[in-house]
Amino acid sequence: MRGTAVDVVLDVGFFHDWMGRLARSIEENCDELTRLDAAIGDADHGINMLRGMRAAIEALSSEAPKDPAGVFRVTGSRLVAVVGGAAGPLYGSAFRAAAEALGPKPEITVPELARALRAGVKAVQRIGAAEPGDKTMVDAWLPAVEALESAASGSVRSAAAAAEAAAREGMLATIPMRARKGRASYLGWRSEGHQDPGATSTRLLFAALVDATR
Repeated sequence: MRGTAVDVVLDVGFFHDWMGRLARSIEENCDELTRLDAAIGDADHGINMLRGMRAAIEALSSEAPKDPAGVFRVTGSRLVAVVGGAAGPLYGSAFRAAAEALGPKPEITVPELARALRAGVKAVQRIGAAEPGDKTMVDAWLPAVEALESAASGSVRSAAAAAEAAAREGMLATIPMRARKGRASYLGWRSEGHQDPGATSTRLLFAALVDATR
């Protein structure tokens, strides 16, 4: 990460650090993600995401992508290849769509990151056919992107903090929702009162972004 407090650009080192922080956060919160998924899913979200992020970090170390898009592309590809259930295709497609939106640029601005992450959530919605209010990762990712877009003219740290706050709010908003997509939807009213695990891991993604700006 280089630049002034207002005009900050994000390079491959920043993105690599971001993914590393996400991997560590997934490891630290693995049991919690599994507990949340046990209530309304297959009880495997934590271990699946942990396996996927470990594979992604190993691939990033061995392949050494040269630009931010490459970091997202490698991460997404490993998640698709390694993570079982719905999380692999959803997260993997999100990262790969974001990589495509970034293109082969050595440095990325905050508005460009916001556009890339919007492309990512659009990919999630195409695959999962999820809309806000369906009790999925979209409920955290979409408001985070909107907050990042709104704050993109400020510093990367303030924009990231706004995105993380929106992701957290969206995550908590899933608790009273009735699931309308995925395995949780089979539970009907019994899915109410439980925090969505995908929205929770999405909040970890944006929390790791904040950590990477410090």
